[in-house]
Amino acid sequence: MKMSLRQAAGSLLVVGVEGTELTALERTWLKLVQPAGIILFRRNIESAKQTRSLVAEATKFCAPHSARFVDLEGGTVDRLRDALAPMPAVEAVARAIRASGSYGPACEHGELIAQAAKAFGFNSPLAPVFDLGLPPSQSVLASRCAGATAAEVTAYARAFLAALRAQGVAGCGKHFPGLGGGNLDSHLETPKIRRTWQQLWQEDLAPYRSLRDELPMVMVSHAAYPRTRGGMRPASLSQFWVGDVLRKRIGYRDIVMSDDLEMGGVTNFMPVGEAGVEAVRVGSDMLLICHHAEPILTVYEALISKAEESAAFRKILTARARNAEEKRAKLFRAAIPAALTEKQFAALRAKILKFGEKVEKTGN
Repeated sequence: MKMSLRQAAGSLLVVGVEGTELTALERTWLKLVQPAGIILFRRNIESAKQTRSLVAEATKFCAPHSARFVDLEGGTVDRLRDALAPMPAVEAVARAIRASGSYGPACEHGELIAQAAKAFGFNSPLAPVFDLGLPPSQSVLASRCAGATAAEVTAYARAFLAALRAQGVAGCGKHFPGLGGGNLDSHLETPKIRRTWQQLWQEDLAPYRSLRDELPMVMVSHAAYPRTRGGMRPASLSQFWVGDVLRKRIGYRDIVMSDDLEMGGVTNFMPVGEAGVEAVRVGSDMLLICHHAEPILTVYEALISKAEESAAFRKILTARARNAEEKRAKLFRAAIPAALTEKQFAALRAKILKFGEKVEKTGN
């Protein structure tokens, strides 16, 4: 079936909503936009039953094979902690791996995160983090990294991704090409990471190279890398990083998405509508816009407007939308799984708490 420009533009957006249930206004603009999927945060989540209801209603307005995202890495990035149980941080799991000499903890981490995501109706936890835990980023990334070396990160991520895959949940490597060398929070500013191309290729990019064929999605950061050909442009808007490095040099063929386009790391560089156009132009299959209706509609209209005025961009937009639809159809085939019984939910909570205790004990 032929896709209109409006359908093409909407089908590249993954959007957030304000509260624990949809408002009348949200139903109206979701019906208009028909996005590729939704992403929920702690503000949206009170219980598994309520969250599943919200996910089910929101995705009725989405394009087919919709994404149902939640940030669930463990530790400080755990949107389900209050409604389920605190998931151990990646750093704590990595300590347990080193202490035990086994990657069993990474497998268990991935399995529990996948089960938790499914219990609330999600099909991806937007994990694992591929960033290296380097000294400059310690104050920003904190406990989110599996190690300071590419080998440590790759080994953790491989086991974690395999566990997600076994549960029918999609992993996402982030934040390409790597935030380990930065000391600014891209939610607020554009990090300027002054690592050389050689350092980035041999270290930061090594997990993406090694796991290229095991990685369903890649999230691109809003950091700039001035000592590379990417210059001062955020990677999410960079033909060099997305088109040349990720797509061509690394050979990645699956879903590429931008980090949240409402973040200061990109809006300080250019207005959100222009950023959406550039992200699609350089190769993103999905654009995250996580919080407010105004930027969602701004990007939606900017994509349509640019496609109407430029035949070249219209061709890019429609081809990207068709390609992204094919990728989603392969990755997000499964419907929202059946709800857990009270007994099953309690058992999952107990398993997470027990795993947290085991990780803490082994790592210390």
